[in-house]
Amino acid sequence: MLNIHPDTVCFIIARAREFQAKEGVVLSEPETDSPSENWAMQVLADHGDDHLLQEVSAAIDNLDEDAQAELVALMWLGRGDYTLADWKSAVEDADDARSDHTAEYLLAHPQVSFYLEEGMAEHGYSCD
Repeated sequence: MLNIHPDTVCFIIARAREFQAKEGVVLSEPETDSPSENWAMQVLADHGDDHLLQEVSAAIDNLDEDAQAELVALMWLGRGDYTLADWKSAVEDADDARSDHTAEYLLAHPQVSFYLEEGMAEHGYSCD
């Protein structure tokens, strides 16, 4: 069961799809030794003035911590990292991994809108 409102997820999916279709995410050379930090942080650095990025980032950043964890878990579910039977573990793992860069993390995945849609479908929801 989702605690995050499906309409919120659908809004994020639509804006993420629009942003990523408009311009491919191009990653520059890493600035730190941590690849997990680099690729996520570069999305905002490379496209910080894009209004779509600002809009979807604000929507994600304005979610409470539990909703952000569910959003990440939805992406992981849609990507096949977890099954619906493992949903509680996925949310707990996403909460454990939570940072102040959830929007950047999600948007750095070129197929985030597809993964979120698939995760929603696993829960019986659709954005259509």
